[in-house]
Amino acid sequence: MDLSNLQPAAGSAKNKGKRVGRGQGSGKGGTATRGHKGAKSRSGYSKKIGFEGGQMPIQRRVPKFGFTNINRKEYKGINIDTLQQLVDDKKINDTVDFEALVGLGLAGKSEMVKILGRGEIKAKLKVSAHKFTASAKEAIEAAGGEVVTL
Repeated sequence: MDLSNLQPAAGSAKNKGKRVGRGQGSGKGGTATRGHKGAKSRSGYSKKIGFEGGQMPIQRRVPKFGFTNINRKEYKGINIDTLQQLVDDKKINDTVDFEALVGLGLAGKSEMVKILGRGEIKAKLKVSAHKFTASAKEAIEAAGGEVVTL
């Protein structure tokens, strides 16, 4: 065995790809299998995202719709039945503040919290949040609790 008869192990070498653009004798010269003219025949061609071959793209065919209020405030809603469930599970006892809600994973630290009025609450709680619905405020106070708006 010497350098003149080295060859790869059987099955390891895959068939070589076509050698394009290597002259007319290769059978793949001239246009190098890219066809004639047009953007796709040029080097450096890349199609833009959403390009539909010159047809009017869908993001331009579909009209703009609606209105977005730039001053909108988003609140994370938490119902009072969720608070009652936390009391039943002994995760909270008498005060529910923003840090407790973040710690329990009910709200993110950059979110604002609104207490909603679904369900019943029996526990006497001091609840601190950014907003309350009228029914939630009424239910918490009826149970002997206290409402604190942040």
